[in-house]
Amino acid sequence: MDTDAIIPARYLYTSDPADLAKHCMEDADPRFASEVRPGDVIVGGRNFGCGSSREHAPIAIKAAGVSCVIAASFARIFFRNALNVGLPILECPEAAERIQAGDIVEVSPGEGLIRNVTRGEEYRAAPLPEFMQRIVDCGGIINYVRERIESGKSRAC
Repeated sequence: MDTDAIIPARYLYTSDPADLAKHCMEDADPRFASEVRPGDVIVGGRNFGCGSSREHAPIAIKAAGVSCVIAASFARIFFRNALNVGLPILECPEAAERIQAGDIVEVSPGEGLIRNVTRGEEYRAAPLPEFMQRIVDCGGIINYVRERIESGKSRAC
């Protein structure tokens, strides 16, 4: 899934998360924005988020209410952009292969644990390094840095 499928270029006139969410996945699945629910998880294949380096793609996904993206692998720039905006992501080829649309999934990104409640299966992804998890916990890199500056502490959030 490339970034143009996540958020079509014709909507890049805005950086407003709510506007981007309305058009998230529009070309890949026209019903996505109206059917996604807070806490839903996206499961993708290899090189998820390939294409341009725009941060609009993970912003649109997060603003749509998606709690985590699980994929067999991520394009490196998407991986970094997702963390920068506070969107949890996990690389797990087994989960990407086994999870089907409609499965109930529970995710613990800090532990790298993915539970497919529907199938009674668990998958292991490499957990995010602690500092990356802190960035996600803060809601993104800007909040993380702001908290560090304001607190005067070496650790934020």
